[in-house]
Amino acid sequence: MRLVFAGTPEVAVPALDALIASERHEVVAVVTRPDAPAGRGRRLVASPVAQRAEEAGIEILRPARPREESFLDRLREIAPDCCPVVAYGALLPRVALDVPAHGWVNLHFSLLPAWRGAAPVQHAVLAGDEITGASTFLIEEGLDSGPVYGTVTETVRPTDTSGDLLTRLAFAGSGLLAATMDGIEDGSLKPVPQPAEGVSLAPKLTVEDARVDWTAPALRVDRVVRGCTPAPGPWTLFRGERLKLVSLALAPEVPHLAPGEIRAGKNSVHAGTGSHPVELGWIQPQGKKPMRAADWARGVRLAPGETLGR
Repeated sequence: MRLVFAGTPEVAVPALDALIASERHEVVAVVTRPDAPAGRGRRLVASPVAQRAEEAGIEILRPARPREESFLDRLREIAPDCCPVVAYGALLPRVALDVPAHGWVNLHFSLLPAWRGAAPVQHAVLAGDEITGASTFLIEEGLDSGPVYGTVTETVRPTDTSGDLLTRLAFAGSGLLAATMDGIEDGSLKPVPQPAEGVSLAPKLTVEDARVDWTAPALRVDRVVRGCTPAPGPWTLFRGERLKLVSLALAPEVPHLAPGEIRAGKNSVHAGTGSHPVELGWIQPQGKKPMRAADWARGVRLAPGETLGR
C-alpha cells in the first residue's frame, strides 16, 4: 500500500522506521506538526518524525491545521491507500479521514477501550495497572473509539516510569502497526468494535496533577512520581521553592515520619507520607542540575522537623 504516515514526537519514530523497512508498503509522505521553538535560543526545530523523514528522503507535510485546503489538496494528489498514525497531536477532520481508501489507522498506547485520550501510559502507571499494551484502531470522529484491528500486551514493572514504559511500547507497537498494515492490505484483518464496558479516560496531565500530596499513602506517592516522569515532572515545595522529584523508593521498614517530614542520614533521605516513609533517590532543586538527595540535604542544612510540601 501507499502510506502517508502521521506522527510528531520521538515515540513515533520506531513505527515510522518499521514501515519504511517494510517490503510490502511504501511511505510516500509524512504529516507532522510544524517546526517549533526549542532550546535557550528558541530557534525553530523540526519534529523527530520530520527529521527522520528528511533522512529517508520522504516528502514532509507540516499543516498548521489538517483542515487547511492546501494540505487536503496535496493529500488527495498523493492518494494514499492508508494513513497510519502515531502521536500526531492534532484532531483530524472528517474531510481528511475520508481521503485514504482504508482510512487512518492509529497506534494507541493502551488496551482499548481502557485509557482513551492523550496520556494513556501515564494513567496506567498512576492507576497501578499490572498489564497494559498498545492497540491499532480505525480512527473515527470520537475520542479513540474506533474499531480495533489488533493489540499487543506489555507488563508494567514495579519501577517503571511512564517514560520507561512508553519506550518499550513504542517498539512493540511498531511491529503491531506494520502487521496491521499487512493485514489490511491482504484482507486478513477486519476491525472489531470496542466493547461498551471497560471504558476509561486518560486526559493530558497538568503540572498540578504532578504535585505530590504527602498525606497520600506511600504507594500513591510512588505512582505519581513514576507516572509523571518525565512529563509533566513530579514536584513538591521546599522552603517555598519548587523541588523536582526525579526518583524515590518505598521504604516500609523505616520508622514513622509525619506526612512530608524529612529525615536525613549520612547516605539517605526519607520523607513521610500518609502511610510509611519513602526514600528520596535523586532530586532537582529549582534552577539546578539533578543531584543525589543525600548531597542536597547536606547542602541545605536541614533543620529538625522540616517538611516537604510548603
